[in-house]
Amino acid sequence: MDTTPVWKTNAQEIFFPSLANDITVDVAIVGGGITGITAAYLLSSAGKRVVVLESGKIANGSTGHSTGNLYAPVGNDGLHSLKSKWSEDVMRQVVTSRAEAVDFIEATINELNIECDFKRVPWCLFAEKSGNKSYVEAERKMAEKAGLTISNEVPLNLPVETGFSILNQAQFNPLQYTSSLAQKIQSDNCQVYDFTKVTNVKEGETCTVETNGGTVTASQVIMATHTPKGIYLVHTSMEPYREYAVAVILNSDYPPPGIFWNMLSTQHYSLRTYDTPDGRMLIVIGESHKVGTREWNNECFQKLEGFLRRKFDVASIEYKWSAQQYRSSDGLPHIGISTGNKKTYIATGFAADGLTYGTLAAMIISDQILERENKWSNTYKAGRLTPVASFTNFVKENVSVGFHLVKDHLTKKEAEQFDQVRSKEGKIMTVDGKKCAVHRDEEGNLHVVSAICTHLGCVVHWNWNEQSWDCPCHGSRFTVDGEVIEGPAIASLKKITITTESR
Repeated sequence: MDTTPVWKTNAQEIFFPSLANDITVDVAIVGGGITGITAAYLLSSAGKRVVVLESGKIANGSTGHSTGNLYAPVGNDGLHSLKSKWSEDVMRQVVTSRAEAVDFIEATINELNIECDFKRVPWCLFAEKSGNKSYVEAERKMAEKAGLTISNEVPLNLPVETGFSILNQAQFNPLQYTSSLAQKIQSDNCQVYDFTKVTNVKEGETCTVETNGGTVTASQVIMATHTPKGIYLVHTSMEPYREYAVAVILNSDYPPPGIFWNMLSTQHYSLRTYDTPDGRMLIVIGESHKVGTREWNNECFQKLEGFLRRKFDVASIEYKWSAQQYRSSDGLPHIGISTGNKKTYIATGFAADGLTYGTLAAMIISDQILERENKWSNTYKAGRLTPVASFTNFVKENVSVGFHLVKDHLTKKEAEQFDQVRSKEGKIMTVDGKKCAVHRDEEGNLHVVSAICTHLGCVVHWNWNEQSWDCPCHGSRFTVDGEVIEGPAIASLKKITITTESR
C-alpha cells in the first residue's frame, strides 16, 4: 500500500547532501524533523556551529506524516487530565507555552518568507449524541481556566450535541515548512545532511557521533529523533503508538477551515481540509494503537474511511498514511539534559502534539545550550521523577513490555516451513535454532532477518500495511531487510543466511 502523505502534493522536493567526511562543530543534532531543524535555526542564528544528521530525508519522518495542526490545547487525555495529574498552574503553563510555540512558527514563516499554507483557524472540540460529552464539558472548563478565548459555536455540518471552539489556532504544511526552513539555514555554519545514519554516540570530554559517512565531534548533542536513539531511562516512561490518516475528495459540502475533534465514545477523530493541486481534500485522523500490536492495520484505514462515508458525500479516496508518536506516562514531554548525561539533550513524549511541542522543545533546548533562561525548562524537565502523575501508565506500559519480552520469546512462532509464508506476508519462524523474521516479497523472494529487536531484545511483529517489522516494546521499526526505519534502535536486525538444509 502506498502510504505517501498528502503534504507532498504541495511541497517542493528539496535535496541535501550526505555527510562524507569528519567534522567538528559546537552542536550535533540527530534528527531532521521540526525539532531538529528549528533547534539548528535558533542555534546557528546565535553563532553556534551546527550540524543536522538525518537518516532519511529531511522532514520526511514523523514531521512529514503529521496532521499539520497547531494548537494550544493538548490531545490524547486533554487539559483536565493534565490538571488532575499535575495542577491547574502546570496546565496553564502548558497552554501558554504551546501558544508561544505556534506564534514562533508564524513569526519564522513571515520573517523568512516560507510558503507553507499557514493560516489561523479555530480549534473545535465536539461530541455527537453517542459521543463523549463529559470529556467535552471537562475540556471547556479547563480551556476557560487557562484563559483561552472560547466560542460556543462549532461551524460544522454534523449533528453536534455539545461543543466549543478556541479561536486563533493554526494549520500549515509541516513538510514544506520544515524542509524550506532547513534549506534557508543551510550554510558553512549550519550543515544539514540527508541519508546520514548515526551508528553510535559517545559522551566524554567532547561528544563523538559516528555515522555511515564520517565522525562528528561536538561539544553537545541534541537527540531530536522523536525518541532518543540508544538506551535511555526515559524509554521506560514512553508508550509508542501509531495513528492513521485518510484524505478524500468530496462531491460537495466541505467543512470550513478549522481543526475539528469529534469525541467518540473511546477516542477522538480529527478532521481538517487541505487545498492541493488536485482540489480540496478532507482529512480524518484517528484509530491509534500501540506499535506492533496489529498485523492487519488496514482495518484502521477502513474505519476512518467508513466514518467519512457515513458523514460526508465522498467522491474518492486519495491518500492514506500513518505516523508514530510517543506518549509520556505523566502526560508531559521530557525536554532537556538526559538523566545520566551532561552534554546530551533529549526531546520526547510529545504524543499527538509533536509539531507544537517539537518547536517548543527546540526553543527550550536552544536556550539551555546558549545559557539563557527559559521559563518553561522546569515544567518539561527531562530528568524529573513523578511517581504520582505517572504511576498508572508507567506500570501499565512496563507490564506490557515485560509481557512481550517473555511471552514472545517463549511462544511466538507463526510458521514451520518457508512455504507457509505467502506473498507480502511476514512470519516469525525458528531457522537453524534462531528466532527469525521471515518475509516473502511480491516476486517470491525471501527476506530473513533476526526477529530480536536490537534495542532491548524484544521480538518484532509484522506490520502488513507498511511491510515492516515493528517492536511492541519501545516502538523501533525495521524494513524487511532489517534496516532501522524509526524508534530507539540504532543497529539493524541481523540478516540471516538460509542454508539449503534449512529451506
